[in-house]
Amino acid sequence: MTRRPAVGELLRGWRERRRLTQLSLSLQADVSARHLSFIETGRSRPTSEMILRLCDELDVPLRERNALLLAGGYAPAFPEHGLDDPSLDAVRSALRLVLEGHEPHPAVVIDKHWNLVEANSGLGLFAESVEPALLEPPVNVLRLSLHPGGMAPRVVNLGEWRAHLLTRLERQVAQTGDRAVAELLAELTAYPGGRDSETTPQPHDVVVPLRYRHGDQELSFLSMTAVFGTPLDVTVAELAIESFYPADAATAKFLRSP
Repeated sequence: MTRRPAVGELLRGWRERRRLTQLSLSLQADVSARHLSFIETGRSRPTSEMILRLCDELDVPLRERNALLLAGGYAPAFPEHGLDDPSLDAVRSALRLVLEGHEPHPAVVIDKHWNLVEANSGLGLFAESVEPALLEPPVNVLRLSLHPGGMAPRVVNLGEWRAHLLTRLERQVAQTGDRAVAELLAELTAYPGGRDSETTPQPHDVVVPLRYRHGDQELSFLSMTAVFGTPLDVTVAELAIESFYPADAATAKFLRSP
């Protein structure tokens, strides 16, 4: 039988993931370094309030905060509702308004694993001519973007765009330790498309565009990500809106055309 990690071990893992020393975290959380050391080694059992205080300082996602509370012997503090639950009616309405208001520009709602939750009609531009299997639920938008049977053959700057997405995924894995995201990263890294020093985004780059070939026209997009500012539900906290904006006048004119 596999032993489940104790709450102290889990907290130490999050501290190390955030690259904080015990001293720096203790100062941030206003707790003695000695007490923090006792918590991490299991010599002291933290209260639920202490677990949540440390989670605040470590910016631990809500789902993992619940897991830490359970490991400490406490009930979860944050609810998790299905997106079709009546309690999330306002959230669904807000998402639909944002998606519809963004048309004719493409926009999608995704979960923490980059699976498609909802999209506006603009996504059809990117979904043209892709393998039908990639559009079967659950649709993963990164797989759709980089798979050889997906958008990849029509992405003009594939090496650059691919490097940009893989860098985002690498950062997400480092920040969350999510195994499913790590597996997705490994899958996408194995796809063809190139990634070297010439295509990897550099610190001085302002933004990485998506240059997409549609028929005989090259379209250029900038992407932005939005999340809910103060989520208290696990499901809502894991949602994000990826919106695409025209990066030049020709693309804007194309999207506005009938």
